[in-house]
Amino acid sequence: MNITKKKKAVCVMSGGMDSTLSAYMMKHDGYEVIAVHFNYDQRTESKELSCFDNICDTLNVKERYVLDLDFFKQLGASALTDKTIDVPVGGVEEGVPITYVPFRNGIFLSMSAAIAEKEGAEAISIGVVEEDSSGYPDCRESYIKSMEQSINLGTKDTTHIKIHMPLVNLKKSQIVQKSLDLNVPLHLTWSCYKNEDAACGVCDSCRLRLNGFEVAGVKDPINYK
Repeated sequence: MNITKKKKAVCVMSGGMDSTLSAYMMKHDGYEVIAVHFNYDQRTESKELSCFDNICDTLNVKERYVLDLDFFKQLGASALTDKTIDVPVGGVEEGVPITYVPFRNGIFLSMSAAIAEKEGAEAISIGVVEEDSSGYPDCRESYIKSMEQSINLGTKDTTHIKIHMPLVNLKKSQIVQKSLDLNVPLHLTWSCYKNEDAACGVCDSCRLRLNGFEVAGVKDPINYK
């Protein structure tokens, strides 16, 4: 009797709306989700981890990796990891904002590739959004494609990993609508850069999220100050 081996995807999951939808899309496409979450001393670390755990429960994820990357605090240079730098609240910034964490996605993808090779997964998913994001250089489609090439050059010849970025060309309003279509538990997700109790509503991430819900014509289910 032939037993079909289920395909696996390592899903980078922050606890936010984008990465959650990305993981749901992978499961919808028939992948077994292997979830990976990174604690990097970001301001909302505890809240994001709690969201990750709750979202994994809704996806019935069996394999979960929670990795601590303490060096990001030592590196600093970002309002998310350096408490002496204020998170901007005056509106979505032009160019690369101070909330950019240097090469964060590159490091996340490298570690996810190691997990994928160990687990025999043929895919990695990451919820990067290029068009309607905060201007982070490591969210660009061309960059992710180059990382895919590098990962496959740097792993075993028998390892073939595809990086899926299903949201990269979507607007936030489209992400909200797609999440509703797939019954993604948006009430369990978190986007705020500043707070862990009630979202601030004024940081870049909150503004982009709230605008996405407004354009989609639905109410955001999380609490705001």
